[in-house]
Amino acid sequence: MKETQGTRRRFLKTAGFAAAASVTRVDRSFARGRSPATTRPDKIQFQLGLASYTLRKFKLDDVLAMTKRVGLKYIAFKDFHLPMNSTPEQARDVLEKVKKAGLILYGGGVIYMKTEAEVHRAFDYAKAAGMKTIIGVPQPQLLPLVNERVRQYDISVAIHNHGPGDRTYPTPASAYEKIKNLDRRIGLCNDVGHTKRAGVDPSESCAKYADRLLDVHMKDVSEATARGRGVEVGRGVIDIPRLVRTLVKIGYKGIVSFEYEKDADDPLPGLAESVGYVRGVIAAV
Repeated sequence: MKETQGTRRRFLKTAGFAAAASVTRVDRSFARGRSPATTRPDKIQFQLGLASYTLRKFKLDDVLAMTKRVGLKYIAFKDFHLPMNSTPEQARDVLEKVKKAGLILYGGGVIYMKTEAEVHRAFDYAKAAGMKTIIGVPQPQLLPLVNERVRQYDISVAIHNHGPGDRTYPTPASAYEKIKNLDRRIGLCNDVGHTKRAGVDPSESCAKYADRLLDVHMKDVSEATARGRGVEVGRGVIDIPRLVRTLVKIGYKGIVSFEYEKDADDPLPGLAESVGYVRGVIAAV
């Protein structure tokens, strides 16, 4: 822990001016109605987004407003904000709200698929909402059916790992072994917090399974054990600068979505700190 805190202090000392410049560029780009991604160096190919589970205690309108407030454009909905039993008409209405807010609904999840009916429902739900990615947990015996639906709908499935205690997909490696021979649109959502809690280095995991990395859940944790709890990004034990450098090195082109699980009743300060820290890291890369 001491080494990580020292790394954080050194990073903040050397990257402070770059982070400030990054925030200024982000503010100006939004003022011009452009995505912050347009100000990034060419080598940064991924986008920053939000997993709406972060704001699970808030209604949709507040979720959209807070997402914009922290300068994020891409969002993946948990079913708190678009129920799984929504009609196509209800899904279109929500999608219109997202568009009017200037955001992009790129995915949904985490969506659990324990039966064939739930697989069908997940793909119909994603299609109705115009989602490109399902962040999901399909049971292994259902993967052949998922494979068929991916080909039919052209919607990717990023399998989410949940760390210690998850008997199905505790790590990205456990998911990769089950999908490596399936359609390449079936890949991984590397939840770096749960990966770290499982004793696996998130940077090494992202690099090793880069060919199937479809989504990343950005967070930080207090310790690299099952007891690890969510903290503001940059305050925990994950080497965030190394993780960002790894994503750049492997040419990751997907979304890095913040899933800030701490402070559910008042998540905005911690989320804003986390987003600012990662933007500072990106500016310093």
